[in-house]
Parts: sequence; structure tokens; C-alpha cells
Amino acid sequence: MSAGDGDGWVRLPDGSRRWGRYGASGLLLHAEDTGNGSGGHVLLQLRAMWGHMGGTWGMPGGALDSGESSVQAALREFGEEVAGDLGEVALNGVHRQDHEVWRYDTVLAHAAHRADFAPGNAESTAIRWVAIDEVERLRLLGPFRDIWPQLRAALAQRLELVVDGPAVLRHRKGEEAETGSGYDGGEAARRLRDELADLATAGIDGAVLPAALPLTPLHRWFPRVRLVVDAAAGSLPSVPGVAVVLSAGRGDGADDGGRRRSLNGAHAAGTLVVTAPSEVGGHRGAVAVVPPEWLGGGGAVR
Repeated sequence: MSAGDGDGWVRLPDGSRRWGRYGASGLLLHAEDTGNGSGGHVLLQLRAMWGHMGGTWGMPGGALDSGESSVQAALREFGEEVAGDLGEVALNGVHRQDHEVWRYDTVLAHAAHRADFAPGNAESTAIRWVAIDEVERLRLLGPFRDIWPQLRAALAQRLELVVDGPAVLRHRKGEEAETGSGYDGGEAARRLRDELADLATAGIDGAVLPAALPLTPLHRWFPRVRLVVDAAAGSLPSVPGVAVVLSAGRGDGADDGGRRRSLNGAHAAGTLVVTAPSEVGGHRGAVAVVPPEWLGGGGAVR
């Protein structure tokens, strides 16, 4: 990758031009207003009049360099165009506008609070937190205005991934037994946790998610992961991206009420439970259930 090698114009099939030889990406930062029930605020940029589509409001962003991911480009461009400490943010998803020869990826992220930001270079006339309900009243960048309803809906949603550790590990134990390899339950649980941590960072391709999930269609979702384990996993600590929850199981691989209660505790809309489908019931519409092998396919975890 060479810094700045993505700079350049691309002409779309309709004759219009877009900036970014390899596409472009931007960061839509969202902060909730705790306690008042509003939809929160998003951080928007007023583009300088001299720039492309100047005088309109959108999100900080710009061209991707070769070999750069959408998230990497969005964070880099934010650092170049916005002055202030971004700090830690929670990635939520990626919305993609695909124009065949060019794409724009909007990276959705949540901030813990509304930090102070200002224009970081001459590309911005203003950087401002705007209430969700006020966004449509601004003179918006055309492509941003077109996708704003989808972005607004997605900002209010989260993908929750609840993994039934014993079910997944029993499934994998059977596969390893066929190959004649040894099996260590504690090590297998640790490996599963670490794979899930990688998944939380890389995200899940929206195309492989079950249609039953009531989520806005996105190119990629970044899940919050809860791994339910039993005593056979040993003292397995949580890691960034994965909360490890010890059920009241016996640790013998049998189904038990404690693990069922842990799985059936997944009530939030947008929850995906990875287990034997018979383990969870009564959550139609809000919760989707997939079998253990789902983690090994569809670009999820392996």
C-alpha cells in the first residue's frame, strides 16, 4: 500500500465523477443521549465550498488507498479531516453503495459521549454534532441524503451473537475424533473464544446472516459476542470483543437447565444464537438460531 495512491477521479456509468481510484470510505460517528430517549447525535462535516459538492453536509471521509480496508480508510480520513481525540469507538457495521466501477463504504460507529471536535484541515468549514431528528433539515450531500434513512435505522440496531460453547465444541470434537487427533476441552474452548474475538474485529458478511434477523441490510455487521460455556471449559476469561459467561452446567456435555436459561436469555432484537436449533425457542422474529457448523461457513469463523 502506498499512501495517497487512491487519489484520483473515477467516472460512473451515469457520467458523474467520484473521488477515489479504489473507492472511498467515511466514518459516521454516533453518540446516544442517555436518559432522554432521543436517537442521539451524529458527527457531520460541512464541506468547504471549493471542494467537490461543497457547501453540503455529510460525514468525514475520502479515498481508499490500495490494500486498505474500509475501516482503516475511514479512521485515517477522520484523523486527517477532524481535529480532536476520537478515542475508543465501537464499530457497528458497514453500509456499501456499489456503483459497479466505484463504491462508497459508510462505517457506522458508536462513541461513548459527544467529544469536542473541530475542522482538521481546509476541506471542512464546520464539524458539528447534529441531533438525529435534525439531520434531514440540513443541506445534505446528495449520496448521503439518499442512504440516510438506512443509516439512521442501522444506528439504532446491534447484532448480538450468542454462542452455545458446549454445542459448538461437541460438534468440533466429533470432527477431530474422525481425524484421530487428541482433544483438550479447555484448549478447544480457548481457541473458540479467540476465533470469536477475531470475528468481532473482522465483522460478519451481511449476506450470510439469516433473513429472520430484524436488521437493516448492511454489507458487514460487527457483532457483540457472548460465549456461553460450562465447567468443562475451565476458568476461561473474557477478552476484548467476547464476554464469556459460565452457565450452571454440569460440565459433562449434557443439556442442562442452566445453559438453556443462558441461551433463552437472549431477548434483544437482532440476536443470532449459534447452537442446536432445539435448544432455543419462543423468540420468533427477534432471535434467529443457526447450527454449530454455521461458524465454519459463509465467511464467519474457522
